[in-house]
Amino acid sequence: MAKSNNWTREETIVAFNVYCKVPFKSSSKNNPTIIKYANMIGRSPSALNMKVGNFGRLDPELKKQGITGLVNGSKLEEEVWNEFNGNWDKLAFDSEKLIAEFQNKTIEQIEDFDIVDLPKGEERETVIKARVNQNFFRSTILSSYNLKCCITGLSIPDFLVASHIVPWAKDKDNRTNPNNGLCLNSIHDKAFDRGFITVTPDYKILVSNFFDDYSNELAVNDFFKKYQNQTIILPDRFLPSKEFLDFHYHEIFKK
Repeated sequence: MAKSNNWTREETIVAFNVYCKVPFKSSSKNNPTIIKYANMIGRSPSALNMKVGNFGRLDPELKKQGITGLVNGSKLEEEVWNEFNGNWDKLAFDSEKLIAEFQNKTIEQIEDFDIVDLPKGEERETVIKARVNQNFFRSTILSSYNLKCCITGLSIPDFLVASHIVPWAKDKDNRTNPNNGLCLNSIHDKAFDRGFITVTPDYKILVSNFFDDYSNELAVNDFFKKYQNQTIILPDRFLPSKEFLDFHYHEIFKK
């Protein structure tokens, strides 16, 4: 029997997941990620790509850039957007669980966990959710920045980190919030995490005076001092929150 043209709630939630994971400008029916998830839910790549475009029309950050997404859309997309936009922990876990179910697998199998090392009972579920949400956060941040470090422009995925602005340990409610993330290379991620650099609420890079003691080292200039007061490469979506950046500047940055 042919698949209904009407999308289900479950399929639409997966489409929102894909919207977060695929750089919007490179979303197309030929995009490997679009093809992969379309096959999972039994839809054509063209149909899934259209859904991604439909979610784009609901994103106010894209509208500010003059990117409107597709004009037409469904009420169900609006309902899913309103339910999950801002409720990132729920989107991450619920959508990844649905992705597993579409493949007749458990979420542990999809995430390739070492099941032997997982604890039992309630603690097991907590660990699984944390790992699933971390993976979702990384995918969302890297796609929003088009797989480029926002300071250097480095685009080698193995060297890129989805860095939390307000640290994981300090704000459990925003651990999966993509507005609490920057795409950084591993060196600048460590420097940002320890407060040797920061990004101001107007997206300027500031470098700590700590580096003044090493000003005769060329590497210090190449890695850090030359970026002083430069503007970061802004993401297509999920702009870093000015509130979170202000927290990092005042609470973590070593002035």
